[in-house]
Amino acid sequence: MDSMEHSALPPRTTSGPDPAGKVCVITGAAQGIGRTFARAFAESGSRVVVADRDTDGAESTAAELRKEGHDATAVTVDVADEQSVEALLRLTLETYGRVDTLVNNAAIFSTIVMKPFDEISAAEWRQVIDVNLTGVFLCCRAVGGHMRARRGGSIINVSSAAVLQGRPNYMHYVASKAGVVGLTRSLARELGAADVTVNALMPGSVDTGIPRDSVKPGQAEQIIAGQALHRRLQSADIAGTAVFLASDAARTITGQSIVIDGGMNFL
Repeated sequence: MDSMEHSALPPRTTSGPDPAGKVCVITGAAQGIGRTFARAFAESGSRVVVADRDTDGAESTAAELRKEGHDATAVTVDVADEQSVEALLRLTLETYGRVDTLVNNAAIFSTIVMKPFDEISAAEWRQVIDVNLTGVFLCCRAVGGHMRARRGGSIINVSSAAVLQGRPNYMHYVASKAGVVGLTRSLARELGAADVTVNALMPGSVDTGIPRDSVKPGQAEQIIAGQALHRRLQSADIAGTAVFLASDAARTITGQSIVIDGGMNFL
């Protein structure tokens, strides 16, 4: 936990296009899209909590941001563990006093081995659901309760465009990410009266820099060919939308699932 002193935060405003001065908690922020989220929010002026099960990776991300003059703190968290999530909120409040933005990005994906549904073990199914869906629920429950009491905030849940495709041989992953969409819609209704927005991002195939055995030679080219925009999506393409949803410019957008896949799917 970073022990540096932090100055008083400015009050929440209803104008201004960016999340400057806000406190943003990002899970799964040690690498990949999560790391890009951390950088994007830090560069927008947010004070960032880099939360991840990978302690060294989280601290590396936070240290890099601090070196560049940003306010960032690393916290170790297992989103599937209720007590760990509660500790994340407690440590964040001890450091910054509040949470304005929660980005639920932590998920199991890159290590998943593609296989038919009838070859997925019950243990593997539970592991993916526990992290990808229950983890989102636990973080939303902890931080959402805080936001409701403060009467303001933004929750951004990372789902997947794989839900729209019904991608085969990833049934546990697709089911978990479909659950995130349902959770987002229900929570948006519950927290709306407290001026808390809840939205879901549905990224397509993104070049995160994390190797995946499931990606075969030529597959990226096939994906690009199926998109309206013929270029490989990068993590920064996803992060920009998240920063917008956390801004006051998006304060009337809630309960939405925003597809960011280069035009592979249209809603």
